[in-house]
Amino acid sequence: MLKGKNAVITGSTSGIGLGIARALAREGVNVMLNGLGDPGETERTRASLEKEFKVDVRYDGGDLSQAEACVALIHKAEEAFGSVDILVNNVGIQHVVPTQDFPPAKWDAILAINLSSYFHTIRTALPGMQTRGWGRIVNTASVHGLVASIDKAAYVAAKHGVVGLTKVVALENAEANITCNAICPGWVDTPLVQAQIQTRAAKFGGDIEAGKRDLLGEKQPSKRFATPEDIGAMALYFCSEAAHNVTGVALPIDGGWTAQ
Repeated sequence: MLKGKNAVITGSTSGIGLGIARALAREGVNVMLNGLGDPGETERTRASLEKEFKVDVRYDGGDLSQAEACVALIHKAEEAFGSVDILVNNVGIQHVVPTQDFPPAKWDAILAINLSSYFHTIRTALPGMQTRGWGRIVNTASVHGLVASIDKAAYVAAKHGVVGLTKVVALENAEANITCNAICPGWVDTPLVQAQIQTRAAKFGGDIEAGKRDLLGEKQPSKRFATPEDIGAMALYFCSEAAHNVTGVALPIDGGWTAQ
């Protein structure tokens, strides 16, 4: 249903972003990957997607904490594919410490990557979508875009900002056949939460499984992690024709976290 469309997915060389990239590529979407990491591993990921799904897969390693890199990413995809029809903002970093101890440099970095990069890619991609009369924007927010947790001042602030940005873009483009929605995952077993699992595991003599149970038990009633594949399936739905009238939504995938 999306064959021949072109997508940019930020933070897509692993974890949730890669799950979304696989979901879209499986439907025939050409994909521009973005992220940091080992160049050799990144190239293997890119080539594997291209070979498995028979689509055009490119890669951009721009540092999205910089506005210029966000703009360049969209332009690079437009030059490579001819258009950016689907934009998935997923890139994110985390730092966990009480507010009074939060390093200002970490605050600035998290806001730049987790919120400002979303604004810069959206503002750059929108004109082309508006001209063509079709576009799908999916922002990975977080359950922390809806509720708060201690020691995560910058992350919670940024993710609440993503939900607000999503609503504004949805309203501004409601008649233009351009939707903008946010996915709000709870705990997903990805590299981003590994440090928090390790911290919990330390309370149990380094038992990783015990650390996972402790982390899940505190917030997520299902006591199960979501998977990148779960998030990919939801992103695919938001991009589908079935969701043509779904816009401005912040949808939790959180095992009941926000139902409490």
